[in-house]
Amino acid sequence: MNSGGKLMRAPWREAEFLGVSVLTLVFCLAGTPARPEDASRATPSAGASPGIMAMSSAHGVPSFDELPEAPHFNPDTDIVSPAPDEAAPPPDAAAAPPAANPSEEAAAAQQNLPPLNAALKAALEARSGLHDHLGLLHRREREAIAAFYAMRDFAPLWWSDGRPNPEAAPAILRLQHAADDGLDIKGVPRLSSSATGEEIAATDLALTDAVVAYGRQASGVRVDPQLISRLIGEEPDVADPAVILALVATAGERAGDELQKFNPQQKGYTALREKLRELRHGHTAGLNDPAIPAGPVLRPGMRDPRVPLIRARLSHDDTEEAAVQNLVYDTKIAAAVADFQKANGLPPSGLLTARTVAALSGGQASQSSRLEAEIIANMERWRWMPRDLGEERIDVNIPDYEAVVIQNGVVIHRTRVVVGKEATPTPIFSNTMKFLIVNPYWNVPPSILRKEMLPKAAGDPHYFSRLGYEVFTRGGHLVVRQPPGERNALGRIKFMFPNDFSVYMHDTPMRKLFASSKRAFSHGCVRVDNPFAFAVTVLGPGWSEQRVKKLIGGKERYVYLPKPLPVHLEYFTAYVDQSGELQLRADVYGYSRRVREALGFEGNS
Repeated sequence: MNSGGKLMRAPWREAEFLGVSVLTLVFCLAGTPARPEDASRATPSAGASPGIMAMSSAHGVPSFDELPEAPHFNPDTDIVSPAPDEAAPPPDAAAAPPAANPSEEAAAAQQNLPPLNAALKAALEARSGLHDHLGLLHRREREAIAAFYAMRDFAPLWWSDGRPNPEAAPAILRLQHAADDGLDIKGVPRLSSSATGEEIAATDLALTDAVVAYGRQASGVRVDPQLISRLIGEEPDVADPAVILALVATAGERAGDELQKFNPQQKGYTALREKLRELRHGHTAGLNDPAIPAGPVLRPGMRDPRVPLIRARLSHDDTEEAAVQNLVYDTKIAAAVADFQKANGLPPSGLLTARTVAALSGGQASQSSRLEAEIIANMERWRWMPRDLGEERIDVNIPDYEAVVIQNGVVIHRTRVVVGKEATPTPIFSNTMKFLIVNPYWNVPPSILRKEMLPKAAGDPHYFSRLGYEVFTRGGHLVVRQPPGERNALGRIKFMFPNDFSVYMHDTPMRKLFASSKRAFSHGCVRVDNPFAFAVTVLGPGWSEQRVKKLIGGKERYVYLPKPLPVHLEYFTAYVDQSGELQLRADVYGYSRRVREALGFEGNS
């Protein structure tokens, strides 16, 4: 776990890397000698990098541990004395043959390369330092590919004896379906059984580029979460080019499956992937529905025959009979319309305007395009998440204003939550809940103290004492805290998962806020509805609400969970619910719009 709250790094990266035979991986990295006479040679050919490939950090690039550069020697000024015990050279030492010139060795080695290896080496050298015209790879990624080939004596990865290896065709098939996962892979080559050596070299290199690009995109290289918001602590594990090639190029006929594994495998991701497929094949509910007729602008309380259509379009009809009979444009449907408006770049007024009717009116390429962009943006955010979420965990989906407790992959508890305001967003990260505190103190955060409380105290010298706050200094800093009690801002209980953002889940005395459909009211922490039922769920067998409430008093009481529980504060504006229906939520912090823009969907933002 890192300081930003990251938990359980992607298991495929470690498990797969270690799951592959170490010997197989080493042979793939080092390469089978291209010529029988080289079988006993352990050092790579001239041109190979002297460094060792390192695993890249998220959004990083492969790094090399370079050998130290030899110090420069000036024969006119530098004096080298022999060591005291160094023996004088034998008389015939002067007759020893001169050391070979490294450049001559390199030229000789290149002359001895098989034609196909030499063609690959020439192709790599020809593009060295040039911009990738397809925009697939960055310079350091292409350098990593060149180093990988150099470690193999420039032997092709995907061809042997003039024929494609078993991995080539399935890898190409997966690359051709990259769009199924919302990826953008260009320049996928075609195989030919009658290709020349230069054509084979070009195809081999193009396939390597595409495979690396796929693995990097699938594991999250396209969008840096920190550029979306500094309050996003999730960090994707972007796969190293050497690991991608080592796994895929040794997978045989399962090379396509191995490549696809670089995408997230969580149910939430795969469900969105299926909805994307349905959308592209015209099977998504709502897109083939009849258009909503034009009419007057609707405000809450008005009656209109179009209301049942609107309810159905927004999946807001309780029963079919109710949808037919209820013609009232009530506050609930107005709130759903406002969510739709915000998700589609319209003013979120909640009024049924002509522009809103046009956006709701189904069949419509523009709506399909916007929905596709939204699904892909949410799939991209899944790439930021830990690959192993935990079979037992807590998920808080901020745009859905809901928290769930999951056990063995099944939701066992669901509760409404209040999250941070647009001006004070709830951070997005993963961590581990370890304990809860009954009767908590509330230590007022410096930002709230500075922006809200001190200005009020400046005009009211009894402000803090009148409200029951304790004021003191610690280490030269002003500390203001609220003691336990009914008026405490954290309520009677808070749930702790220590993190650098200093946020947690807690009770609240402001119970009325949970009745609102939009619940973005806090300074960043997550307020929990019915917190004692939530506490019983996370504490497990042996605990009841009555037992927890017996701890209520004037003193803080710490209760540790029987085992730490993963907590994921997430941000998904599109997800598939338990009944298999696609759900859309308002982009409360604007993150989804920024991801769409980063992916090139500017016209759909």
